[in-house]
Amino acid sequence: MAHLLFLKQHLCERGELTVFEQILPGSLKRIYYIANADGAMRGGHRHQRAWQALVCIQGRVDVRVETAKQTQCYSLDKPNLCLILEPDDWHLLENFQDLAIVLVISNEYYDEKDYIYECHSADPIKALQKDSVSAGIV
Repeated sequence: MAHLLFLKQHLCERGELTVFEQILPGSLKRIYYIANADGAMRGGHRHQRAWQALVCIQGRVDVRVETAKQTQCYSLDKPNLCLILEPDDWHLLENFQDLAIVLVISNEYYDEKDYIYECHSADPIKALQKDSVSAGIV
C-alpha cells in the first residue's frame, strides 16, 4: 500500500537541500514532472512492475490511491513529503492548486505494457469519492 515518507532536508541560510536516497527498490530509471495541471486529473492507472515516488515540489495536489483492500487520499503540500506508490496502487492525481509541480521518480523505464488502467473497484471515481480517508498532512 502507498505510504508517506519525510525526505531528509538540510536547511541553512543559503536555502533548503532535499535528498532522495534509498526511497525505491532498485535503481532510479525515470524522472519527470507534471506542471500546469490546475483543474486537471492525471494518472488513473497502476503498474505491473514500476514503483513510483511522488513529491509536490510546489503548490498542492491530492492523490487518491486504491488497492484491493482500501482507498485513501493523500495531500501533498510540502517539498519534503514523498508518497511511495507500489505497483498495485491504482492512483489518481487531482485538485492541483497553486501552480503545483509534481516530481515523479520511478524504478522502471516507460513501458506502455506496464500500465494497468482498470482499478480495483467497479467505478473508480465514485468509489474514491465515497470511500476515501484523508491520510495526508493538510
